[in-house]
Amino acid sequence: MLSAKEFIKLFDAKGYDYDLHEHQALFTVEDSNKFRGQIKGSHSKNLFLKNKKNKFFLISCEEYTDINLKRISKFLCLGNVSFAREEYLINLLGVKPGSVTPFALLNNIENNIDFYLDEKLYNSKFVNFHPLTNTATITMKCSTFIEFMIENNKKIHIFSPAEEVIVKTYG
Repeated sequence: MLSAKEFIKLFDAKGYDYDLHEHQALFTVEDSNKFRGQIKGSHSKNLFLKNKKNKFFLISCEEYTDINLKRISKFLCLGNVSFAREEYLINLLGVKPGSVTPFALLNNIENNIDFYLDEKLYNSKFVNFHPLTNTATITMKCSTFIEFMIENNKKIHIFSPAEEVIVKTYG
């Protein structure tokens, strides 16, 4: 499993353009708004979900997007979902609660976690995600984020919560 430091080294080795912001631990959107300071771009909330058939999903949406789990699970055909327990976060993504991020999918070697990215984030020039720890935030162009995820063999479903459709899929 990659650590936050190893992840940053990987970003640097690949030559990605990003800004790293260190801050106190942020556990909620409310914490983020209160303590993150002025960081450009769209900010996210990340939901790690599990259905009754032990299938896992990571949903990254714009921080103010209202997510109704019943509706989203229906239109994305996820089945009956709930938040995955902490043990699954640690064992499958290598992160703890509050640090959930799409970058943690790099720790999912089997690529058996379906990733959904909110169209609002996808259409943003800059996006912000934790680099495997909630004591820092990475800001980067969304196009660079998509490129990075594809280079690392991660499939991305772009979805619209408002229209209840998958708009595009990469990978």
